[in-house]
Amino acid sequence: MFRNQCDDSVLVKEYINGREIALEFLIKKHQQRIFSFIYSKVQDRDITEDVFQDTFIKVIKTLKKGNYNEEGKFLPWVMRIAHNLVIDHFRKNNRMPKFNNSDDFDIFSIISDNALNAEKRIIKDQILSDVRNLIEELPEEQKEVLKMRMYMDMSFNEISESTGVSINTALGRMRYALINLRKVIEKNKIILVN
Repeated sequence: MFRNQCDDSVLVKEYINGREIALEFLIKKHQQRIFSFIYSKVQDRDITEDVFQDTFIKVIKTLKKGNYNEEGKFLPWVMRIAHNLVIDHFRKNNRMPKFNNSDDFDIFSIISDNALNAEKRIIKDQILSDVRNLIEELPEEQKEVLKMRMYMDMSFNEISESTGVSINTALGRMRYALINLRKVIEKNKIILVN
């Protein structure tokens, strides 16, 4: 009845409407990609199988509760669930401690330059990617100052000269950029690690 090229949103609707087989087709359709993604993070077949199962248990619970609203974005939604469960796995095993915010919070201080094993390198790459995505959400003026300061290592005097604003304005934009980043991190419960 269902073909492999059947749209995910159709299969999701069919499953929600009681056609259990639709979920089986969804799992088969995306199994290899999701499994490979999880394995690339944990590097252990047994853990990968556990996380894969937990991912689809969460998918089923969410669909049955009627809380799924990612119309047409099933695979990215499932990948995000898998990603979060991988992080939970590392956290439970004390391999990924939670970063505690303080008043002198510096988002970049948590990324060390020590020699990293594969697991830490994957985590570091994910954090850097998440931080870059967060920065892109900032207003243009704040984003510009933050990138100049953090990625180009420019002084506030140099930023002031480059942008044509006063040092105080550059400092203010940097301050608001960090405040806004912190708000987004807290709102989305994003966990940054050592």
